[in-house]
Amino acid sequence: MSQHLLRPAAFLLLAMAACQPSGRNDRKAAEVFGPHSITAGSGMMTPEILWSFGRISDVQVSPDGKHILYGVSYYDIPSNRSNRELYIMDTDGGNKRRLTRTPEGEYNARWRPDGQKIGYISHASGSGQLWEMNPDGSGPVMITDVEGGITGFAYSPDQTHILFTRQVKLDKTTQDIHPDLPQASGRIIDDLMYRHWDHWIDDYSHIFVAAYQNGKITDPVDIMEGEKWDSPVRPFGGMEQICWSPDGKTIAYTSKKLTGRDYTLSTNADIYLYELEKGTTRNLTEGMNGNDAAPVFSPDGRYLAWESMERDGYESDLVRLFLADLETGEKIFLTEGFEQNVHGLTFTPGGSEIYFISNHRGTDEIYRIHTHSGHMSRITRGVHNYTSVTPVNEFLVATRQSMSKPEEIYRVDPGTGEATEISFENRHILGQLTMGRVESRWITTTDNKQMLVWVIYPPHFDESKTYPALLYCQGGPQSTVSQFWSYRWNFQMMAANGYIVVAPNRRGLPGFGTEWNEQISGDYGGQNMQDLLRAIDVVAEEPWVDKNRLGAVGASYGGYSVYWLAGNHEKRFKAFIAHDGMFNFESQYLETEEMWFPNRDFGGPFWEENNPVVERSYAASPHRFVENWDTPILVIHGERDYRVTIAQGISAFNAARLQDIPARFLYFPDENHWVLTPQNGILWQRTFFDWLDRWLKDEG
Repeated sequence: MSQHLLRPAAFLLLAMAACQPSGRNDRKAAEVFGPHSITAGSGMMTPEILWSFGRISDVQVSPDGKHILYGVSYYDIPSNRSNRELYIMDTDGGNKRRLTRTPEGEYNARWRPDGQKIGYISHASGSGQLWEMNPDGSGPVMITDVEGGITGFAYSPDQTHILFTRQVKLDKTTQDIHPDLPQASGRIIDDLMYRHWDHWIDDYSHIFVAAYQNGKITDPVDIMEGEKWDSPVRPFGGMEQICWSPDGKTIAYTSKKLTGRDYTLSTNADIYLYELEKGTTRNLTEGMNGNDAAPVFSPDGRYLAWESMERDGYESDLVRLFLADLETGEKIFLTEGFEQNVHGLTFTPGGSEIYFISNHRGTDEIYRIHTHSGHMSRITRGVHNYTSVTPVNEFLVATRQSMSKPEEIYRVDPGTGEATEISFENRHILGQLTMGRVESRWITTTDNKQMLVWVIYPPHFDESKTYPALLYCQGGPQSTVSQFWSYRWNFQMMAANGYIVVAPNRRGLPGFGTEWNEQISGDYGGQNMQDLLRAIDVVAEEPWVDKNRLGAVGASYGGYSVYWLAGNHEKRFKAFIAHDGMFNFESQYLETEEMWFPNRDFGGPFWEENNPVVERSYAASPHRFVENWDTPILVIHGERDYRVTIAQGISAFNAARLQDIPARFLYFPDENHWVLTPQNGILWQRTFFDWLDRWLKDEG
């Protein structure tokens, strides 16, 4: 069995560095790594190094526009946990300093509107509570003492109130019904949506509003009292789904006010306006049947912008920018004719323009649109993904990542799009690594269309040699193969292990127009599979690719793609890896919890008759081709994945072994649709490359 590119000494040095305070300079980095660390620019990515990067998140600009507040998470491999601390720096990147040093971690940090305090959530008291400190990190004081803790908060702009979110128990448990059975573990279930993604539905996220004065809150009120629905909307919604009006009199929030069977069949979330003085709530988007979310008020309070999908039951519908005139009631489809998704809306201080992030042909860029004329400008261009943007005076503060670099903070010129990095959180690690070259190619598909394919080369690539290649199959199914940085599906990690990575933007991905994005629905085994095969076939013609050492890997829909290819690849591949993939569509339909998804993408339930979309969809289920399987396969699945249940992975593994096909099953009892803990993440990487090396190198 071949050896991975392991450098134990470098592992230890980089892991040690990850535990050190952020904001280090080059001299400090040299002290940490010492003279025996990797020579600058010569090291290779490893799982341990990957889990040593600092993860920047939740960037907040001070009210005066002079400072940036942000958090950084570092993972400690031996303790198998992370810790997040808060940092501050000037908007030009200067005067960087650490504000907190605690073992509990700090989250959801926000500037108080007057800029005199920073509020944040800490678990120092045992549950998540709101704390405040001075902008220099001194004088931390706990502000709330809410039973069970809070999950998010926001100051009102006039600083007279604070809203916070917390979990509220509204359903009866088995013990409530049968108090004489205190140790009974059974659940009594009468309707659908009893669990979601990775947790059972035991409570609901509600918004509370409390008076705030002199660093104290009083008289909290549940503005959703008795309602069995959430805000933010589970499972991925955060405080971006809730906001204050500039005058502090109104709260706009996102909620999907449905339950049970209705909830699992619908994607229809709405924007609600709660008036503090009246205690009343109205549905701003009533009659708009898709997912409406992430409201943002204009600085003068007259307009509300939000992200809107048109069709109910379609989770990958085009995300449009809508604008409501709150004085006239008019709703404006501001990005009409723009066939790209919009995310992260932010008004300019004057309110005449909105900045947002949108994917265009494999990269996520910053755009600007005028609120009255609808005139739109693309601000940035490059091989990267922007993930957030905030206009500040004459410049933008933004976060950016790529396949070769984790997220950092940048200062962007809105006129030229020129970006200057200011955080440098991971310079001490990146300076010791050699990254593989990332190349974009346009390949002609089998139906004569143009498809963007990313090709990632091993570091120190030599055209005179031949390399094994991996076809990366994207999940979603409708999520772009953009310039994302992943802590699991990391292309530079694959390249560092000696593999050429072929990552196609196959049919069914956004950023290439509505037709390209929507073609996949009802055609899972069709054109998108031909796109995948076409991509690897074209790249495999290169003299530096060994056609006899090709593998295919992917997760979720990418896992389904691998299972499907295993029965339809005509001996192209020598190894497969599928993580949390769909194997049997008929059982998947009844096992999953978000029923709107298979209803849209499969066309409906498998028992529906005289429906050609249904017939075509279920005919493309991988289990129908399992008799054609002849290639070694690694199956990975998490027990807590309720979106694609563990039964799918077990079935695929059993099918392979019953046919005497070499197979391995990597089972995680405590992971969900992802792998989130460092030791499991490293185990994932080691097993991943051990399998590939065995079949694409040792047997090559």
